[in-house]
Amino acid sequence: MLAISTHPPSPTQTLIVSPMRASLSLLRSLSYSLHHHHHLHLLPHSIPTTKPHRFSSLPLSCSSSSSHSTFVEHSASRDSSSEEERWEYFNSSEKASGGSEGGSLGFDVGAAGSEMRHLGAPSLEVKELEELPEQWRRSKLAWLCKELPVHKAGTLVRILNAQRKWLRQEDATYVAVHCMRIRENEAGFRVYKWMMQQHWYRFDFALATKLADFMGKERKFAKCREIFDDIINQGRVPSETTFHILIVAYLSAPVQGCLDEACGIYNRMIQLGGYQPRLNLHNSLFRILISKPGGSSKHYLKQAEFIFHNLVTSGLEVQKDIYAGLIWLHSYQDTVDIERIMSLREEMRRAGIEEGKEVLLSVLRVCSKEGDVEEAERIWLKLLDSDGGIPTQAFVYKMEAYAKIGEFMKSLDIFREMQKLFGSATVPAYHKIIEVLCKAENMELAESFLDEFVKSGMKPLMPSYIDLTNSYLNLGMHDRLHLVFSECLERCRPNRTIYNIYLESLMKAGNLDKAEEVFNQMRNDETIGVNTRSCNIILSGYLSSGEFVKAEKIYDLMCRKKYDIEPPLMEKLDYVLSLTRKQVKKPVSLKLNKEQRENLVGLLLGGLCIESDEDRMNHMLRFEFIENSGMHSVLRKHLYDQYHEWLHPSSKLSDDGDNIPYRYSTISHSYFGFYADQFWPRGQPMIPKLIHRWLSPRALAYWFMYGGHRTSSGDILLKLKGNLEGVEKVVKTLKAKSLDCRVKKKGRVFWIGFLGSNSTWFWKLIEPYVLNDIKEEFLKEDGEASVDRTEETRNISFDSGSDSDGNASDYSDDGSNV
Repeated sequence: MLAISTHPPSPTQTLIVSPMRASLSLLRSLSYSLHHHHHLHLLPHSIPTTKPHRFSSLPLSCSSSSSHSTFVEHSASRDSSSEEERWEYFNSSEKASGGSEGGSLGFDVGAAGSEMRHLGAPSLEVKELEELPEQWRRSKLAWLCKELPVHKAGTLVRILNAQRKWLRQEDATYVAVHCMRIRENEAGFRVYKWMMQQHWYRFDFALATKLADFMGKERKFAKCREIFDDIINQGRVPSETTFHILIVAYLSAPVQGCLDEACGIYNRMIQLGGYQPRLNLHNSLFRILISKPGGSSKHYLKQAEFIFHNLVTSGLEVQKDIYAGLIWLHSYQDTVDIERIMSLREEMRRAGIEEGKEVLLSVLRVCSKEGDVEEAERIWLKLLDSDGGIPTQAFVYKMEAYAKIGEFMKSLDIFREMQKLFGSATVPAYHKIIEVLCKAENMELAESFLDEFVKSGMKPLMPSYIDLTNSYLNLGMHDRLHLVFSECLERCRPNRTIYNIYLESLMKAGNLDKAEEVFNQMRNDETIGVNTRSCNIILSGYLSSGEFVKAEKIYDLMCRKKYDIEPPLMEKLDYVLSLTRKQVKKPVSLKLNKEQRENLVGLLLGGLCIESDEDRMNHMLRFEFIENSGMHSVLRKHLYDQYHEWLHPSSKLSDDGDNIPYRYSTISHSYFGFYADQFWPRGQPMIPKLIHRWLSPRALAYWFMYGGHRTSSGDILLKLKGNLEGVEKVVKTLKAKSLDCRVKKKGRVFWIGFLGSNSTWFWKLIEPYVLNDIKEEFLKEDGEASVDRTEETRNISFDSGSDSDGNASDYSDDGSNV
């Protein structure tokens, strides 16, 4: 391994640069000049040598600091030389074939960064190198400016630590600014973080602002946010550019939760900073809010109204797309504010904006919810006259509007009209007509349409099967329900909702033994599971049949899982429990069982977060899942059931639906203190010293399911955060289990790779504990059972030397240095 000197040449030595390094430095300098000259107006991009030169700031103001000024000044002057940022977003259209309704609003989202040139930024002033009186200091600074950008984080920190005796804030600032000047912003960030840990450090607003802006422009939103928070913690308000750039960085990142963070920064920009965002920023954020399907975007209504309010109060132009998007959001609310929609439509008319197809479709959606067939017919005629023909969703909304007032046959006529016009119906149309016929109790016709739907090959079929079985349950046709249920299992993946309907049917039919068998099957199948409704159904059966011992066991389960018991059943339980217990058993104290504890170890290794209060007395687990991941979709349902008793009330579903959120959290509890101390000390992820004792096959399985990825070549990667020492302990533990692996670091994340035959051995070890649905995906020849982490795993290669026990210098301790 090449030895890297952490000490600069002595003052008496001449700074010698090898021809190879000099050539590389020159090429790198020229490359930066050619590719980045438009970012900043700077002086020549040469590496500092012992010969003094004039080094200017960002933007440069080559003047000596006065006796009253700090080394880096904050000036109120505006910077008009910020680069012009552009990025693209792809609007997510709602796909009728996927069962969701609504169409694309057709937004061509512009670049909010195109107006950044008009924003103000503090001016950064740096002394000229020639003004330093000591020749040795100039020489050492020149050496640091040349060495630091070419090294990784660990080596960079070691070099800086070796210079602690003489380095001061002015010197470190010079190096950080130099790194930014040559576009080595990552190195500049590490120098800045190192500065903050020194006893002589004084907060410098201008330096922090420029570094945050550069990090944001490179879309490194986490580092930009870190500096942003530092500025606020110092009691300062970040500049308008920093707010703007951070929002742009968040909007550009395809990472879960970034949109919420962008909204939060936007709100603080107005409320805390008192700034007035530019028109493009308003529009871009608004359009991203409504770029998802209506069911997902409807939760952003308040934020959208806030953006609309700011546009109006700032006197900015409210474009047609903004009106259309706001009406679209309102139309998807559970309780529609019709007066607000009418007000927005009136504003559009006053502004001379014609209602487009998207607005008419949104109004028709509202009519379908309200059963307003008269307005629906008026909108229908307008859609018929519009360019491009009538959208398929309009047929579904019109069918629903007539069904609301009980005219089911009129809905059937509309469905037939759609089939005649387009040649076939869409998935939402089949769902709607079967739902309508079930409400009309025309089961024969409903089943005929279901058969037609099945023969078409379109999916999903499950919503229609649920409607059909639910109707048979209400009609007391239990034999027919059993046949439809069996048919559903042959064609669809098991679903807890339809299992609950079947369970209740068995109970009403008096078939308790079969109901008990089905209930136990649901409990043992992690992809189905039981919930409050399931337990109340079986509890009712046990109490009615006099099976009091079994009823007590279900009662204990419901107390442990904190399921609500229906009041009529609780009255019967009072009597039953009084026969065997002195008092009704209260809900048991919360405690994790062995399986929950093992799973939690794997989840924490895979990235599960723990949030602690200020005194670190109570701690909360925060589960976050990736929406476009099949593996996470299965896992979130399983973990929701497994940790149900620990979930915060706001995270629990209020009904029997399966719409489990992609984010939920537990209550704050002292019981999680052990895990917080081991895995999240001081609020940062860490690998425990005793991890070798807890790394069981079950823990590895949940690590893979929560933070793992399977490549197209069959290799398995596991994400891990922590320090190098902890990673090495994990690797040694895996090798003790005959699992050879390699390690690569990308940013602040380590990736442990099981390559070739090692991935097969790893899979055999964890397979018994992997959820069945994930197992099926994994075993597909051409499938990829992975979390969709294309951005995270891109460019990760294990071909180079990267074993954790081989090249320790490849890694750095993120928790202790930078």
